[in-house]
Order: sequence, then C-alpha cells, then structure tokens
Amino acid sequence: MSRKTRAKRNPVTARRGPSLNVILTGVVVLVAIAVIGGVLLVSRSDGAGTASNEAMVPPGAHTLSTVEGGEVTLVEFLDFQCPACASYYAGITKKLEQDYQGRITFVTRNFPLEMHPLAVPAARAAEAAGKQGKYSEMYHALYDNFDSWAVDGRATSADAARATAKFEEFATAAGLDLEEFRADSASAEVQAAIDRDVADGTKLGVNSTPTFFLNGEKFQPGRGTITDVDRELRAKIDAALAG
Repeated sequence: MSRKTRAKRNPVTARRGPSLNVILTGVVVLVAIAVIGGVLLVSRSDGAGTASNEAMVPPGAHTLSTVEGGEVTLVEFLDFQCPACASYYAGITKKLEQDYQGRITFVTRNFPLEMHPLAVPAARAAEAAGKQGKYSEMYHALYDNFDSWAVDGRATSADAARATAKFEEFATAAGLDLEEFRADSASAEVQAAIDRDVADGTKLGVNSTPTFFLNGEKFQPGRGTITDVDRELRAKIDAALAG
C-alpha cells in the first residue's frame, strides 16, 4: 500500500489548537455517551438469559415436580421432536425428575423449532393432554416412544398421519377422552399456550433446545458428555438447595 506524502506545516501559518472550552465540552460529551452506553448494556444484560421465577412459570405452566414455597425452580424449554432433547431426557431429566421429586419445582415449556415438522403437533398433543390433567403422561409417552413417531430411520420424520395416530394411542393409554383430546389439540387456546412459551423463550435468548434456567438464570454447561452435563446441572441444583 502506498503512503501519502504529508506536506510540511509552516510554523507561522499553522492553525492554532482547539481552545480549552472546546476540549472540556468534548470530554463532557464523551463521558455522557459512556454513561448512557453503560446503562443500555446493563439493561440488555439483565434482560438476556435471566428472569424471576414468577416470570419463568406463568399461570398454566406444566410442572413435573412442584414444591409449595420452594426456592429452587428448574425450567426447561424443549422441542418434543428434537433429538438432543430426547437424549437429555433419557440421560438427564427423566432421572433428575425422579431424584428431585418433591424437592424442586421442575417446569417444562414449549419451544418447537422450525426444522422439526412434527414439533408443533407434538406440543399440541402435550398441551391437550394437560387440559385433562395428563400432561406428565403425554410428556413421558412422547419421549419414551420417540423413535415411533419423531424419526424415520435416521431422518427426522414429517409423517403427520403416523404421528397423530401415535399421539392418539398415547392419549388412549393415559385414559383421556379421545374426542376431547382431538378438539383441544386443534384449538386456538392450545396454540396460544405454545406461542406464549415461544415468545417468552425468545425474550430470554433461547435459540436452541434443550435450554435450562435454574432460578431464572440460564444454565450454560461446559463441553462434555451427557454424563458431564448431568453432573454439572445436579451440582448447581444441589448448591441452590443448600442455599
């Protein structure tokens, strides 16, 4: 890159530097900008990835474990057709739900991803089951039988007819009124519940599943195996329980 030759300045005709008033004014402006920028940064940080337990668990949210007056709340944003969510269920959350039953409040919320064509229908099935008091049963059935509806060989399934038949099979096994289940699955009310979860998750910076929040703080595990993540999450829960 060529360099431009700078002309020599004539000491007699050279411009005089800015006055002291101008310098002081510039300093004040820079300080003001820094303060405002700092406030905006704090506001964005406070709103990204953190929230109160009350905000994390809205009315009607589904709990797999509930503790009245409990101080430890774990929230999972999940996608029922997500292979990672299914792996976490098998290796972490199914056992965690059992081991911490009655000790923590464990909440699951919907965050179906566009890449999974059956994620919304599955979320609708779970929400519809919840309207008959059987959310937990449908939640477990969807993950325990993941391969029967969510995948086609090694590929993500888009077979809505097969999935719907399976959802109705799970509903029947759970003792649900099938006609009511079908009506609720197709209802605007159920879709609104899913949309609310997605909106809340988006505000919190959720962009993948599963994503966990412990007492309103986003859980960000280090790199490792499912076993490593399980150990790390349990350590944080135990620390929260210890107060």
